[in-house]
Amino acid sequence: MDKPSSSMRDLARQLLAASQTAADPHVHEAAVVIDKLRIILTKFAGAEGFASLLRRALLLASADVPALQSVKIGADGRLDGFEQIVADKGTGVEGGEAAVAITSHLLDLLVTFIGEPLTLTLVRVAWPDASLAE
Repeated sequence: MDKPSSSMRDLARQLLAASQTAADPHVHEAAVVIDKLRIILTKFAGAEGFASLLRRALLLASADVPALQSVKIGADGRLDGFEQIVADKGTGVEGGEAAVAITSHLLDLLVTFIGEPLTLTLVRVAWPDASLAE
């Protein structure tokens, strides 16, 4: 699995856009998306199941965006250090690029393990008010 599918990259962009208005100005929308997915996936696969998927997604995304190598998964299943790489202009990384990379890899892993229909159902549960294109 080198790159996430274009449909999962598009879905990641949609989720990030849908989370911009809900996000605290001090919290990147990627953190909001990952946190919403953490909540719904923890109910589905347990805390360790979610953490395992997120670790793998972060590893895969780090190949696309090397600055993500400094990001760690916290004990609570949140991204530690993500805000720093987005804020650090010296990395040459656009926050959106890193956000799309990790989110799309996480979604692509879900599709691999549980299929696209169930993945989309879980996404709709987490974003009930978002109009997401199929």
